Amino acid sequence: MAVSDPLGITAQGLGVLKRGKLNDDVERLQALVRKYEVREIVVGLPRALDGGMGPQARKVADFASVLERKGLKVTFWDERFTTSAAERYLIQANVGREKRRRVIDKLAAVLILQSYLDSRQAPEAGGA
Repeated sequence: MAVSDPLGITAQGLGVLKRGKLNDDVERLQALVRKYEVREIVVGLPRALDGGMGPQARKVADFASVLERKGLKVTFWDERFTTSAAERYLIQANVGREKRRRVIDKLAAVLILQSYLDSRQAPEAGGA
């Protein structure tokens, strides 16, 4: 999980949500939404290489629909190659294999959110 600064410019890692019972997971996320005054949840969607929705992407979409029914605004963001990018960053930073395993999901969340934030900051195509 990651959150942005109040201006929506940078992403900071929070940790990893270890999935448990659905209601418990939703309650933990709602608590984080309140704590960090979250207005929108960006959910990484693990699409297949061809862009299709495989079984894992459908599970993510189902979970996101539960969040939406609880009144949370959800935006999907393509997360293809995010974990491999996170691994490359950690290897380049000389992070050992064991520590990489512990932090890779957190870094992947930061990369997903940062990519989304950057897309919102990009100037309009064709603008002067």
